[in-house]
Amino acid sequence: MTSAVGPAHVTDDIGRAVILLRASRRAVALTGAGISTPSGIPDFRSTGSGLWERYDPMAVASMTAFRYHPEAFYEWVSPLARRILEAKPNAAHLALARLEAEGRLAGIITQNIDDLHRRAGSSHVLEIHGHLRQATCVSCFRVFPSQDLIESAVAVGLVPRCPVCDGVLKPNVVLFGEQPPLDVLRQAQTLIGTSDLILVLGSSLEVTPAALLPVPALNAGARMIIINREPTYLDERADVLLHQDVAEVLPCLVDEVLRNG
Repeated sequence: MTSAVGPAHVTDDIGRAVILLRASRRAVALTGAGISTPSGIPDFRSTGSGLWERYDPMAVASMTAFRYHPEAFYEWVSPLARRILEAKPNAAHLALARLEAEGRLAGIITQNIDDLHRRAGSSHVLEIHGHLRQATCVSCFRVFPSQDLIESAVAVGLVPRCPVCDGVLKPNVVLFGEQPPLDVLRQAQTLIGTSDLILVLGSSLEVTPAALLPVPALNAGARMIIINREPTYLDERADVLLHQDVAEVLPCLVDEVLRNG
């Protein structure tokens, strides 16, 4: 027997997830690249398609590389930025926005820089790896809205420059060798630390500190639902585990939670 989301055991797992979500008083979502791949944004680690199979991250996406060779960073990031600018929220982003609007989701912690959660309508979003909405000059540290600058860099392939001092502008994203914004990380720790249910959605849980965020809450008794195509190190601690496409499964789950709920 099959359903719209796959075999019967998947439907059974969704049923258990519905019970958990309906019983939760403070659910929090932790999302990774897998929630945005259905929107056409490639992830970094998937076999055969991950960006790090084609590029050395330390050569193109580290803070050291950016300081010495910003042109290499922009050459690498331009195709990705173009996809991000063109991408639209998918069914999973919209499902989370519905959950929040219905008061069943306290917030989202995301590792993504694509802004798709906000564009889908979610209001409480903590972007622990930053975003592309602003850029900071590495010389004078002034901050500028970045959409026009990034679009220009993508279009003509030039390194964007500070209009005040002509220093190089760096998008407000976290590169290798940088720490996540401390205030955002602390807010994320507080949000997930006070949750009773964690939804891990499209994250491989391989990048710290994001990968470690669920652990204190789990140790304090929080429950967990994982929807991710690949295994994670926390699979054995999940109350519900679905190695499925989050854009297919999550909308079905949310539909069931909100139906007569």
